[in-house]
Amino acid sequence: MEGTTVQRPHATAALACSAALLLAALTACDSAPEADTREPTVPGHVTAQASSATSVHVMWERSTDDRAVTGYEIYRQGKRVQSAPAAKVMIDVGGLTASTAYSFTVRARDAAGNLSAPSAAVSVTTPAPTPADHEAPTRPVRLRGTVDGSRAVNLSWGGSTDDIGVTSYDIYQEDSRIHSVPGTQTTAHLTGLRPGTVYTFTVRARDAADTSSPDSNAIDLTTRSAPGAPASTAPTDLRISNRVQGKEYAIDLDWKQPETGGEIPAYQLFIGGRLTTTIVWGATPPAGRASYRLTVSDPRGTRYSMKIRAKLPDGKWGDFSAQRTVVLGD
Repeated sequence: MEGTTVQRPHATAALACSAALLLAALTACDSAPEADTREPTVPGHVTAQASSATSVHVMWERSTDDRAVTGYEIYRQGKRVQSAPAAKVMIDVGGLTASTAYSFTVRARDAAGNLSAPSAAVSVTTPAPTPADHEAPTRPVRLRGTVDGSRAVNLSWGGSTDDIGVTSYDIYQEDSRIHSVPGTQTTAHLTGLRPGTVYTFTVRARDAADTSSPDSNAIDLTTRSAPGAPASTAPTDLRISNRVQGKEYAIDLDWKQPETGGEIPAYQLFIGGRLTTTIVWGATPPAGRASYRLTVSDPRGTRYSMKIRAKLPDGKWGDFSAQRTVVLGD
C-alpha cells in the first residue's frame, strides 16, 4: 500500500511563525486599553435637611472623573441606602424615624466601578410628628432673581405660611425640581447652569406632610454668554392665554421672534417637555411677533407647560423660549 506524503514545515519557518505570533500577542497586549483605576473626585457641599418627620432631602455638587461619573451612592451612618444617576444631584431618603439624628455621606461612582472617597458627613435630625396637616402652604410671592455671571443665579421670594409650618422651599426650573432650601430660608444661589441660556424658575413651599403650595410667579433669567458664543436664537416674551370655545378651550400663544438673519419657516411647540406639533406657516412667515392657536378638550383646571423653538434659516432648530404655564379656565 502506498503511503500518503505529509509535508512538514521547515524548522526555521516554524520558528519564524512562532516568533511572529508571539510578537503579535505582545503587540496586542501593549495596545490593550489601560484599566481605569482612578477614582472620581469627592462630591462637594453635601447638605441634608428634614423634609418631614420621616424623610430627609440630601443634595450635593457634581464630581468629576478622568473618564465619566456614572452615578452617586448615598450612605446613612456608613451604610448605602440610595443610588442616583449622574444627572441628579439630590435625592429624598424616606423610611426614617421621627425625632432621630442621622448622618449622611455621598460617594461618586465611575463606569469601572471606582468609588470616590466619602464626602464630609452632614447631620440632620428629623422633627417630631406633627398633628394632622390637611392644608397646603400658601404660595410664595414676589419671586425675584439676578444673574451671577454665565453659570449661576440668585433668587429671593416672600415667605409662605402653613397651619403647621413650612419645612422647605423647592426651586423648579421649568417642571423639574433642581434645588431645595430650609423653610426658614427665602433665598437660593443656583450654580451649574449653562452660559447664554434662558431659565424659567418658580418656587413652591412644602410642609411636614410633604404637601406643596401652588407655584410662585415665574421669572425668566438668561445667563451671560461665554466669550465667543453665538447670539441666542430663543423666541422671547412668550405669552399664553385661554378661553372657552364651545365645549373646548382655545389656547392662544404669541411671541417675539428671534433675529436670525432670515425668515423663520416653522416652530416646534413642546407641551410638558414633549414635542406636540410643528407650526408651519401657510404663506409668507410673519414679521415681528408671531401667534398660534390650538384647541383642547381637557377639563377645566388642566395644567399645561409650554415652550417653543424656531427653525433657523440654515435648517437647524434654535434655542428654546422660556417656558410658560397655563391652567384651563384661569
